[in-house]
Formats: sequence, C-alpha cells, structure tokens
Amino acid sequence: MSSITRWDPFHNLSSLQDQVNRLFNTTFQGRADNSALTTWAPAVDIYETENELVLKADLPDMVEKDLDIRVENNMLTIHGERKFEEKVKEENYLRIERAYGAFTRSFSLPSTVNSEAIKAEYKNGVLTVLMPKRAESKPKQVKVNVSSSNS
Repeated sequence: MSSITRWDPFHNLSSLQDQVNRLFNTTFQGRADNSALTTWAPAVDIYETENELVLKADLPDMVEKDLDIRVENNMLTIHGERKFEEKVKEENYLRIERAYGAFTRSFSLPSTVNSEAIKAEYKNGVLTVLMPKRAESKPKQVKVNVSSSNS
C-alpha cells in the first residue's frame, strides 16, 4: 500500500537557498582573507569653486614616486600602488583591514577645465588636484543700467 503525501511547492525552495548560500560561502571565503591585499580604490571628494574644480583623494602611506597622474582626451587618470610593508611578516599580523596593491581611478573632465594648467600636490596622505577653469567659462557679471523713464 502506498502512502499519499501532500505536495508543498515551497519545500525545496529553502533547501535551494541553503545550497546557494553554501556555494557562495565556500567560493568566496578563501578570497576574503587576501582581497584587502590585492584590490582597492581610494576615496575621493570632488568639488567646484568659482575658479576651479578640486579633487582630493585619500592615499595614506604612499610615496609620491608611486603616483602617476595624467590628463588625456579630457580624462584625468590617477594610478598608483600602495605596497604592503615587508618589515613585519604577514603571519605576525593579527588583522589586516587596509587595502594594498595597484589602483586606477579615471574621471572625465568637463570642457570648462583648462587641462594645460592642472596642478597636483601630495601632502599628509592626501592628493589634491587643482583643475582651473578656462577664462571663458568663468561667470561674468554684467552691470545693468536701469533708467527711469518719465512718461
């Protein structure tokens, strides 16, 4: 004699979710430990003043010679590499949260920027890129003469 079982369409759904979760945990778990050593992108702030655009990027523990800043075809590209300190053996670290390795950040520049006059400065772990605006793109104030007409 065969028994009748009630069909539950959602029974296998939770099992499938558990299997997918396990798949992702085992696949990416090994990479999580080393990911901080290989990929990162520095945080940037970009703001505009009356005369220029300013980009500030957080690049602590970097040396100026490891930074490459270029402007080509209205594209500002910052490339660099923060190297992992070899003074301390990796197995002696208890926690590594900072990211290391090469990075590239690119930003398209508006046509209002004078790319010939861009300057960069690296101080206290912050890269500041000053991008002056073209003279023709700066706001101009026009004086309006108001005449009173007596009718």
